[in-house]
Amino acid sequence: MISNQILQNTIDGLKTIARVDFCVMDTDGKEAASTAANMSACGPETVEFAKSPADSQEIKGYQYFKIFDEQQLEYVLIAAGIGEDVYMIGKMAAFQIQNLLVAYKERFDKDNFIKNLLLDNLLLIDIYSRAKKLHIQTDVKRVVMIIETANGKDSNVLEAMRTFFGSNSKDFITAVDENNVIVVKDLSENDSFREIEKAAASMESFLTKEGMKGVRVAYGTVVREIKEVSRSYKEAKMAMDVGKIFFDERNIIAYSELGIGRLIYQLPIPLCKMFIKEIFGGRSPDEFDEETLTTISKFFENSLNVSETSRQLFIHRNTLVYRLDKLQKSTGLDLRVFEDAITFRIALMVVKYMNYMESSEY
Repeated sequence: MISNQILQNTIDGLKTIARVDFCVMDTDGKEAASTAANMSACGPETVEFAKSPADSQEIKGYQYFKIFDEQQLEYVLIAAGIGEDVYMIGKMAAFQIQNLLVAYKERFDKDNFIKNLLLDNLLLIDIYSRAKKLHIQTDVKRVVMIIETANGKDSNVLEAMRTFFGSNSKDFITAVDENNVIVVKDLSENDSFREIEKAAASMESFLTKEGMKGVRVAYGTVVREIKEVSRSYKEAKMAMDVGKIFFDERNIIAYSELGIGRLIYQLPIPLCKMFIKEIFGGRSPDEFDEETLTTISKFFENSLNVSETSRQLFIHRNTLVYRLDKLQKSTGLDLRVFEDAITFRIALMVVKYMNYMESSEY
Protein backbone atom coordinates (compact mmCIF):
# COMPACT_ATOMS: atom_id res chain seq x y z
CA MET A 1 0.00 0.00 0.00
CA ILE A 2 1.26 3.44 -0.94
CA SER A 3 1.65 5.81 1.99
CA ASN A 4 -0.54 8.89 2.48
CA GLN A 5 2.60 11.03 2.49
CA ILE A 6 3.49 9.85 -1.02
CA LEU A 7 -0.06 10.60 -2.16
CA GLN A 8 0.15 14.07 -0.60
CA ASN A 9 3.46 14.83 -2.28
CA THR A 10 2.07 13.63 -5.60
CA ILE A 11 -1.09 15.76 -5.61
CA ASP A 12 0.85 18.76 -4.28
CA GLY A 13 3.11 18.46 -7.30
CA LEU A 14 0.15 18.01 -9.66
CA LYS A 15 -1.54 21.11 -8.23
CA THR A 16 1.64 23.14 -8.78
CA ILE A 17 1.68 22.10 -12.44
CA ALA A 18 -2.05 22.12 -13.29
CA ARG A 19 -3.30 24.76 -10.79
CA VAL A 20 -6.18 22.46 -9.84
CA ASP A 21 -6.98 21.26 -6.31
CA PHE A 22 -7.15 17.52 -5.70
CA CYS A 23 -8.34 15.20 -2.96
CA VAL A 24 -7.69 11.46 -2.67
CA MET A 25 -10.18 9.42 -0.62
CA ASP A 26 -10.51 5.74 0.17
CA THR A 27 -13.67 3.83 -0.71
CA ASP A 28 -15.16 4.58 2.72
CA GLY A 29 -14.99 8.32 2.10
CA LYS A 30 -12.01 8.94 4.37
CA GLU A 31 -9.49 11.51 3.21
CA ALA A 32 -6.00 10.16 2.41
CA ALA A 33 -4.54 13.39 1.00
CA SER A 34 -5.83 16.78 -0.09
CA THR A 35 -4.64 20.13 -1.39
CA ALA A 36 -7.74 22.00 -0.15
CA ALA A 37 -9.38 21.77 3.28
CA ASN A 38 -12.95 22.16 2.01
CA MET A 39 -12.74 18.99 -0.13
CA SER A 40 -12.75 16.75 2.96
CA ALA A 41 -16.57 17.23 3.03
CA CYS A 42 -16.92 15.13 -0.15
CA GLY A 43 -16.98 11.84 1.81
CA PRO A 44 -20.68 10.93 1.31
CA GLU A 45 -20.53 11.61 -2.43
CA THR A 46 -17.32 9.55 -2.65
CA VAL A 47 -19.01 6.53 -1.04
CA GLU A 48 -21.95 6.75 -3.45
CA PHE A 49 -19.64 7.17 -6.44
CA ALA A 50 -17.53 4.18 -5.35
CA LYS A 51 -20.67 2.00 -5.44
CA SER A 52 -21.70 3.21 -8.90
CA PRO A 53 -20.59 1.47 -12.14
CA ALA A 54 -19.12 4.71 -13.56
CA ASP A 55 -15.34 5.21 -13.77
CA SER A 56 -15.70 8.99 -13.67
CA GLN A 57 -18.50 11.39 -12.80
CA GLU A 58 -19.23 15.06 -12.19
CA ILE A 59 -20.91 15.70 -8.82
CA LYS A 60 -21.68 19.12 -7.30
CA GLY A 61 -18.97 20.98 -9.16
CA TYR A 62 -16.27 18.31 -8.67
CA GLN A 63 -14.88 15.66 -11.02
CA TYR A 64 -14.66 12.15 -9.50
CA PHE A 65 -12.33 9.43 -10.85
CA LYS A 66 -11.83 5.83 -9.74
CA ILE A 67 -8.32 4.49 -9.19
CA PHE A 68 -7.91 0.72 -9.42
CA ASP A 69 -5.24 -1.68 -8.26
CA GLU A 70 -5.54 -4.88 -10.35
CA GLN A 71 -9.32 -4.43 -10.93
CA GLN A 72 -9.81 -3.66 -7.22
CA LEU A 73 -11.05 -0.13 -6.46
CA GLU A 74 -8.42 1.43 -4.21
CA TYR A 75 -9.00 5.21 -4.20
CA VAL A 76 -11.26 7.93 -5.53
CA LEU A 77 -9.60 11.07 -6.90
CA ILE A 78 -11.56 14.31 -6.76
CA ALA A 79 -10.59 17.28 -8.93
CA ALA A 80 -12.02 20.70 -8.12
CA GLY A 81 -13.87 22.35 -10.99
CA ILE A 82 -15.88 21.41 -14.03
CA GLY A 83 -15.30 21.54 -17.74
CA GLU A 84 -13.24 19.65 -20.32
CA ASP A 85 -9.88 20.94 -19.11
CA VAL A 86 -10.43 19.90 -15.48
CA TYR A 87 -11.75 16.54 -16.66
CA MET A 88 -8.60 15.89 -18.72
CA ILE A 89 -6.33 17.03 -15.89
CA GLY A 90 -8.20 14.77 -13.46
CA LYS A 91 -7.90 11.78 -15.81
CA MET A 92 -4.17 12.35 -16.13
CA ALA A 93 -3.79 12.71 -12.34
CA ALA A 94 -5.76 9.49 -11.74
CA PHE A 95 -3.56 7.71 -14.29
CA GLN A 96 -0.43 9.00 -12.54
CA ILE A 97 -1.58 7.75 -9.12
CA GLN A 98 -2.60 4.38 -10.56
CA ASN A 99 0.90 3.99 -12.04
CA LEU A 100 2.35 4.90 -8.65
CA LEU A 101 0.36 2.07 -7.08
CA VAL A 102 1.82 -0.38 -9.58
CA ALA A 103 5.37 0.91 -9.07
CA TYR A 104 5.17 0.79 -5.28
CA LYS A 105 3.60 -2.65 -5.32
CA GLU A 106 6.45 -3.92 -7.52
CA ARG A 107 8.99 -2.33 -5.19
CA PHE A 108 7.22 -3.87 -2.20
CA ASP A 109 7.38 -7.32 -3.83
CA LYS A 110 11.09 -6.88 -4.55
CA ASP A 111 11.66 -5.53 -1.05
CA ASN A 112 10.02 -8.61 0.50
CA PHE A 113 12.08 -10.88 -1.72
CA ILE A 114 15.35 -9.16 -0.76
CA LYS A 115 14.46 -9.28 2.96
CA ASN A 116 13.71 -13.00 2.82
CA LEU A 117 16.85 -13.56 0.75
CA LEU A 118 19.01 -11.80 3.35
CA LEU A 119 17.46 -13.74 6.22
CA ASP A 120 17.80 -17.15 4.49
CA ASN A 121 14.04 -17.64 4.47
CA LEU A 122 13.87 -18.98 0.90
CA LEU A 123 14.52 -22.38 -0.63
CA LEU A 124 17.08 -22.44 -3.42
CA ILE A 125 14.45 -23.17 -6.07
CA ASP A 126 12.29 -20.29 -4.78
CA ILE A 127 15.21 -17.85 -4.97
CA TYR A 128 15.70 -18.37 -8.69
CA SER A 129 12.02 -18.64 -9.64
CA ARG A 130 11.06 -15.45 -7.75
CA ALA A 131 14.10 -13.57 -9.01
CA LYS A 132 13.09 -14.43 -12.57
CA LYS A 133 9.51 -13.30 -11.97
CA LEU A 134 10.73 -10.00 -10.48
CA HIS A 135 13.30 -9.48 -13.28
CA ILE A 136 16.25 -9.56 -10.88
CA GLN A 137 19.53 -10.80 -12.33
CA THR A 138 20.93 -13.82 -10.53
CA ASP A 139 24.56 -13.92 -11.68
CA VAL A 140 25.99 -10.43 -11.17
CA LYS A 141 28.56 -9.22 -8.65
CA ARG A 142 27.00 -7.83 -5.47
CA VAL A 143 28.08 -6.81 -1.99
CA VAL A 144 25.91 -6.21 1.07
CA MET A 145 26.48 -3.01 3.03
CA ILE A 146 24.94 -2.19 6.42
CA ILE A 147 24.42 1.38 7.59
CA GLU A 148 23.89 2.30 11.22
CA THR A 149 23.49 5.73 12.78
CA ALA A 150 23.22 7.12 16.28
CA ASN A 151 19.66 8.09 15.30
CA GLY A 152 18.79 4.41 15.77
CA LYS A 153 15.19 3.83 14.75
CA ASP A 154 14.98 6.99 12.66
CA SER A 155 13.27 5.84 9.43
CA ASN A 156 14.62 8.92 7.64
CA VAL A 157 17.85 6.99 7.09
CA LEU A 158 16.04 4.48 4.86
CA GLU A 159 14.33 7.18 2.81
CA ALA A 160 17.56 9.21 2.62
CA MET A 161 19.42 6.22 1.19
CA ARG A 162 16.67 5.58 -1.36
CA THR A 163 16.99 9.20 -2.41
CA PHE A 164 20.79 8.85 -2.59
CA PHE A 165 20.64 5.87 -4.94
CA GLY A 166 17.66 7.10 -6.98
CA SER A 167 14.74 5.18 -8.46
CA ASN A 168 16.67 3.89 -11.50
CA SER A 169 19.38 2.21 -9.46
CA LYS A 170 19.97 -1.56 -9.71
CA ASP A 171 20.82 -1.55 -6.00
CA PHE A 172 18.32 -2.64 -3.36
CA ILE A 173 17.80 -0.60 -0.19
CA THR A 174 15.84 -2.18 2.63
CA ALA A 175 15.77 -2.88 6.37
CA VAL A 176 15.21 -6.13 8.25
CA ASP A 177 15.15 -4.55 11.71
CA GLU A 178 14.70 -1.12 13.31
CA ASN A 179 18.39 -0.38 13.78
CA ASN A 180 20.06 -0.81 10.39
CA VAL A 181 19.57 0.03 6.74
CA ILE A 182 20.85 -2.56 4.26
CA VAL A 183 22.10 -1.89 0.75
CA VAL A 184 22.55 -4.79 -1.66
CA LYS A 185 24.88 -3.06 -4.08
CA ASP A 186 25.17 -4.10 -7.70
CA LEU A 187 28.78 -4.10 -8.95
CA SER A 188 30.31 -4.09 -12.41
CA GLU A 189 32.95 -6.63 -13.38
CA ASN A 190 35.67 -4.00 -13.07
CA ASP A 191 34.66 -2.77 -9.60
CA SER A 192 37.34 -3.51 -7.02
CA PHE A 193 37.74 -3.11 -3.26
CA ARG A 194 38.61 0.55 -3.85
CA GLU A 195 35.28 1.27 -5.60
CA ILE A 196 33.35 -0.38 -2.75
CA GLU A 197 35.29 1.69 -0.23
CA LYS A 198 34.50 4.86 -2.22
CA ALA A 199 30.79 3.97 -2.33
CA ALA A 200 30.76 3.42 1.45
CA ALA A 201 32.53 6.76 2.01
CA SER A 202 30.02 8.54 -0.24
CA MET A 203 27.10 7.07 1.68
CA GLU A 204 28.64 8.03 5.03
CA SER A 205 29.34 11.57 3.80
CA PHE A 206 25.81 11.98 2.38
CA LEU A 207 24.08 10.91 5.59
CA THR A 208 26.36 13.12 7.68
CA LYS A 209 25.42 16.11 5.51
CA GLU A 210 21.76 15.15 5.97
CA GLY A 211 22.23 15.64 9.71
CA MET A 212 22.63 11.98 10.75
CA LYS A 213 25.05 11.44 13.61
CA GLY A 214 27.39 8.53 14.32
CA VAL A 215 27.12 7.07 10.82
CA ARG A 216 28.88 3.71 10.45
CA VAL A 217 29.08 1.57 7.30
CA ALA A 218 30.14 -2.09 7.23
CA TYR A 219 30.24 -4.45 4.29
CA GLY A 220 30.84 -8.13 3.52
CA THR A 221 32.71 -9.84 0.71
CA VAL A 222 31.70 -9.72 -2.96
CA VAL A 223 29.42 -12.54 -4.17
CA ARG A 224 28.60 -13.54 -7.73
CA GLU A 225 25.42 -15.57 -7.22
CA ILE A 226 22.17 -14.28 -5.78
CA LYS A 227 21.98 -17.28 -3.43
CA GLU A 228 25.21 -16.04 -1.77
CA VAL A 229 23.80 -12.61 -0.87
CA SER A 230 22.78 -13.82 2.60
CA ARG A 231 26.41 -14.77 3.31
CA SER A 232 27.62 -11.28 2.42
CA TYR A 233 24.90 -9.89 4.73
CA LYS A 234 26.05 -12.06 7.66
CA GLU A 235 29.63 -10.93 7.03
CA ALA A 236 28.59 -7.27 6.96
CA LYS A 237 26.65 -7.73 10.18
CA MET A 238 29.69 -9.27 11.87
CA ALA A 239 31.88 -6.47 10.50
CA MET A 240 29.54 -3.92 12.07
CA ASP A 241 29.63 -5.63 15.48
CA VAL A 242 33.35 -6.40 15.50
CA GLY A 243 34.14 -2.92 14.17
CA LYS A 244 32.45 -1.32 17.19
CA ILE A 245 34.67 -3.34 19.52
CA PHE A 246 38.10 -3.29 17.91
CA PHE A 247 37.88 -0.45 15.35
CA ASP A 248 35.67 2.03 17.18
CA GLU A 249 37.61 4.98 15.72
CA ARG A 250 36.63 3.98 12.15
CA ASN A 251 33.34 4.81 10.45
CA ILE A 252 33.80 2.33 7.60
CA ILE A 253 34.88 -1.27 8.11
CA ALA A 254 35.10 -4.29 5.77
CA TYR A 255 34.70 -7.91 6.80
CA SER A 256 38.05 -8.69 5.16
CA GLU A 257 39.78 -6.22 7.53
CA LEU A 258 38.61 -7.76 10.81
CA GLY A 259 41.64 -10.00 11.24
CA ILE A 260 41.93 -11.81 14.58
CA GLY A 261 39.06 -9.72 15.97
CA ARG A 262 36.72 -11.91 13.93
CA LEU A 263 37.93 -15.01 15.78
CA ILE A 264 37.79 -13.41 19.22
CA TYR A 265 34.23 -12.22 18.59
CA GLN A 266 33.09 -15.83 18.19
CA LEU A 267 34.61 -17.01 21.50
CA PRO A 268 32.26 -17.74 24.43
CA ILE A 269 32.72 -15.38 27.39
CA PRO A 270 33.55 -18.18 29.91
CA LEU A 271 36.43 -19.29 27.67
CA CYS A 272 37.68 -15.67 27.47
CA LYS A 273 37.63 -15.35 31.26
CA MET A 274 39.54 -18.61 31.59
CA PHE A 275 42.20 -17.38 29.13
CA ILE A 276 42.69 -14.06 30.96
CA LYS A 277 42.94 -15.84 34.30
CA GLU A 278 45.56 -18.26 32.97
CA ILE A 279 47.68 -15.47 31.49
CA PHE A 280 47.42 -12.79 34.18
CA GLY A 281 46.22 -14.65 37.24
CA GLY A 282 43.62 -12.55 39.02
CA ARG A 283 44.61 -9.33 37.27
CA SER A 284 43.20 -7.85 34.06
CA PRO A 285 45.27 -5.94 31.47
CA ASP A 286 42.84 -3.01 31.52
CA GLU A 287 43.71 -2.41 35.18
CA PHE A 288 47.13 -1.01 34.27
CA ASP A 289 47.66 2.72 34.69
CA GLU A 290 47.36 5.13 31.78
CA GLU A 291 51.14 5.48 31.37
CA THR A 292 51.63 1.74 31.06
CA LEU A 293 48.74 1.32 28.59
CA THR A 294 50.04 4.20 26.45
CA THR A 295 53.53 2.66 26.44
CA ILE A 296 52.14 -0.75 25.42
CA SER A 297 49.97 0.72 22.68
CA LYS A 298 52.80 2.79 21.19
CA PHE A 299 55.20 -0.19 21.40
CA PHE A 300 52.77 -2.30 19.35
CA GLU A 301 52.19 0.54 16.86
CA ASN A 302 55.95 0.63 16.20
CA SER A 303 56.28 -3.13 15.68
CA LEU A 304 58.15 -3.69 19.01
CA ASN A 305 60.85 -1.17 18.04
CA VAL A 306 62.33 0.21 21.28
CA SER A 307 64.18 3.17 19.71
CA GLU A 308 61.22 4.43 17.65
CA THR A 309 58.78 3.97 20.55
CA SER A 310 60.95 5.93 22.99
CA ARG A 311 61.35 8.69 20.40
CA GLN A 312 57.60 9.02 19.86
CA LEU A 313 56.92 8.96 23.61
CA PHE A 314 59.63 11.61 24.16
CA ILE A 315 61.36 9.48 26.78
CA HIS A 316 64.89 8.05 27.09
CA ARG A 317 65.44 4.55 25.73
CA ASN A 318 66.42 3.35 29.21
CA THR A 319 63.14 4.69 30.63
CA LEU A 320 61.20 2.60 28.12
CA VAL A 321 63.31 -0.45 28.93
CA TYR A 322 62.61 0.12 32.62
CA ARG A 323 58.84 0.24 31.96
CA LEU A 324 58.98 -2.96 29.90
CA ASP A 325 61.00 -4.71 32.63
CA LYS A 326 58.47 -3.58 35.21
CA LEU A 327 55.62 -4.94 33.08
CA GLN A 328 57.48 -8.25 32.68
CA LYS A 329 57.80 -8.63 36.45
CA SER A 330 54.09 -8.04 37.03
CA THR A 331 52.77 -10.21 34.16
CA GLY A 332 55.56 -12.63 33.31
CA LEU A 333 55.41 -11.43 29.70
CA ASP A 334 58.30 -9.68 27.96
CA LEU A 335 56.87 -7.56 25.15
CA ARG A 336 60.27 -7.52 23.43
CA VAL A 337 59.79 -11.23 22.76
CA PHE A 338 57.47 -11.76 19.80
CA GLU A 339 55.54 -14.70 21.31
CA ASP A 340 54.90 -12.82 24.56
CA ALA A 341 53.90 -9.70 22.62
CA ILE A 342 51.35 -11.69 20.59
CA THR A 343 49.91 -13.20 23.79
CA PHE A 344 49.60 -9.79 25.40
CA ARG A 345 48.07 -8.24 22.29
CA ILE A 346 45.42 -10.96 22.07
CA ALA A 347 44.73 -10.63 25.79
CA LEU A 348 44.06 -6.90 25.40
CA MET A 349 41.62 -7.62 22.56
CA VAL A 350 39.87 -10.35 24.57
CA VAL A 351 39.40 -7.97 27.50
CA LYS A 352 38.03 -5.30 25.18
CA TYR A 353 35.59 -7.85 23.74
CA MET A 354 34.49 -8.99 27.22
CA ASN A 355 33.93 -5.41 28.38
CA TYR A 356 31.88 -4.60 25.29
CA MET A 357 29.69 -7.71 25.64
CA GLU A 358 29.10 -7.04 29.34
CA SER A 359 28.18 -3.40 28.73
CA SER A 360 25.81 -4.29 25.88
CA GLU A 361 23.79 -6.53 28.19
CA TYR A 362 22.63 -3.55 30.23
